[in-house]
Amino acid sequence: MAAIGLFLLVAGSSMRSLFPDGAAACAGGLTDGSDACSTAIRRLNEEHGYASKVLSLLNLVPFLIGAFLGAPLVARELEAGTWQFAWTQAVPRMRWLAVKLGALGALTATLAVALSASITWYRQPLDSLNSRFTTDAFDLEGLVPAGYALFAFAAATAAGVLLRRSLPALAVALGAYLAVRVVVAGWLRPNVQAPRSIMERVAADDVTLDAGGSRISTGDRADWIIASGYADPSGRHLSVYDAVEMDVAARAAGVDFSAYLHERGIQQWVLYHPADRFWVFQLIEAAIFVGLAAALLALVVWRIKRRVS
Repeated sequence: MAAIGLFLLVAGSSMRSLFPDGAAACAGGLTDGSDACSTAIRRLNEEHGYASKVLSLLNLVPFLIGAFLGAPLVARELEAGTWQFAWTQAVPRMRWLAVKLGALGALTATLAVALSASITWYRQPLDSLNSRFTTDAFDLEGLVPAGYALFAFAAATAAGVLLRRSLPALAVALGAYLAVRVVVAGWLRPNVQAPRSIMERVAADDVTLDAGGSRISTGDRADWIIASGYADPSGRHLSVYDAVEMDVAARAAGVDFSAYLHERGIQQWVLYHPADRFWVFQLIEAAIFVGLAAALLALVVWRIKRRVS
């Protein structure tokens, strides 16, 4: 954690130095090469283009925090055969368990919050210029890292109670962690709330269009774009194959792609979540993982109450 914090401090200070007036002042996306903002953004991409890859690696840190604290909590006692001694002393086994779960759970949450705060500070210039809904931002900022870490802690603890061995418990917890993360990020998160939509007729002089997809804007680069494309005059979404066919037809007719689409009443559409939903999505997703953690810890308590033998 100390090494991660030092890296984020050094790299974050370097990024911030590129924007003397703050990156938010350049959020308009100016492109003139002589402009100070354009120069700073170009240097940001050139000198810190590795940021996304580095942050992707940090996605496993909440798991490592929680799992390495949770897996040996009970499994170590069972594996070493010391549970009979530990749980038959003056401290009852349920009080022993409550103290362990409380202390290590609090440590897990504290470390995850510290990680989240460090990454949020590091990413401030990037967040000012881009959406915070990208996986290297949303998954590592705000409330969700603490939820992820607590879920990993509970999953590893529960696996340790059931398997009675620390290393297999870590493996099972990792599998469960990755599976739940994939389902939540890939399916549940985009559908937490109904996305908003924009649909408008293609402008005849829009030279930015191509068959690969529409270029319609939501008006805020911080919004989370779910999907975009073309639609016929009735609003029916068209496939990429349909767009390619129209592009071929436009070239054969010797007209611009946008003019061809405009003449036929083709529309472009976008589904998106506005940027101001960030904290709502954070709260809901964190609550999901904390709820799963609570359920797993309830399983641990129930299992210990039955007196592992």
